[in-house]
Amino acid sequence: MNRFEDLPKSIKKTIRYLYQDAPLEKLVEIQRILNNVIEKRLQESKMETK
Repeated sequence: MNRFEDLPKSIKKTIRYLYQDAPLEKLVEIQRILNNVIEKRLQESKMETK
């Protein structure tokens, strides 16, 4: 749980929303968006290190 406390406030709020309030049909959309953003960021990071 300590790692959760180290996260930014906005991420903690997002995680709580996903657990408690997000409708199931929205979870798929949110997952797609988050996965795309994370993948893009990782690709940019790999390009910077080359």
